[in-house]
Amino acid sequence: MQHGLKCEDCEVAVFPTTTRAELSWLKDRRHVVREVAKHTVAGLDSWMMEGLEFLNDHDGHAVIVVSRR
Repeated sequence: MQHGLKCEDCEVAVFPTTTRAELSWLKDRRHVVREVAKHTVAGLDSWMMEGLEFLNDHDGHAVIVVSRR
């Protein structure tokens, strides 16, 4: 099963390779992830970057964590 983030306003979803718990964590703490990204040289894990980009693109929209088989 894959887990992802879906924008209910735009009907667009992204499914980074990670767990539902990590996506929920990212969604709830994106302000922390943004700060960490500003101060890290090595960069973030790819799932964090992909999820953060999606959340930034859909800022202010209703974004939920979803699952698909």
